[in-house]
Amino acid sequence: MSQARILLTRRLLASMFAALFAVCPGAHAQTLPNEPVARLDMARYMGQWHEIAHLPLVFQRQCVGDIAAQYTLAEDRQIRVANSCRTADGSRDTAVGMARPDGSGRGGALQVRFAPRWLGWLPWVWADYWVVDIDPDYRWAVVGSPSRKYLWILSRSPSMSRAQFDELVARAKMRGYVLDALQTDAPLL
Repeated sequence: MSQARILLTRRLLASMFAALFAVCPGAHAQTLPNEPVARLDMARYMGQWHEIAHLPLVFQRQCVGDIAAQYTLAEDRQIRVANSCRTADGSRDTAVGMARPDGSGRGGALQVRFAPRWLGWLPWVWADYWVVDIDPDYRWAVVGSPSRKYLWILSRSPSMSRAQFDELVARAKMRGYVLDALQTDAPLL
């Protein structure tokens, strides 16, 4: 086989493989960085959010539905966080904490604590709370963490369209979140 023919064959094979990878979904993994959004308008983020889905957590094990979070601006650039849910006996369980910017200057990088205020000086009582995805109109948000152990899909309304939910799940997976245990907490329309 001549050198020209070998080069032509190699080019043809390379073109075929390139075309195959271009048309086969999943043949090359797309990724998104697992990082907080660069800009988060805190005033727009305030208010009530309904939990659509979450990765299981020990501190949410008593919750059976109607999971919501209320964010209110407080002093010193801090945010009052009131998480609530319906329990099996029909009562409401509420946990109140504080959130603050993490100091990195990244808009969606916050820290949250539910320990008493007098323990707030201890660094280990603060947990990372990263807004990793947000709707331009602040209708939905995806909250995660650097470790990818925590993930919440939030919405301003108590339900979400299946298409929107599937898109947010796909984007979270592209950020490296393993969502096999994701629990859906609200109706998907």
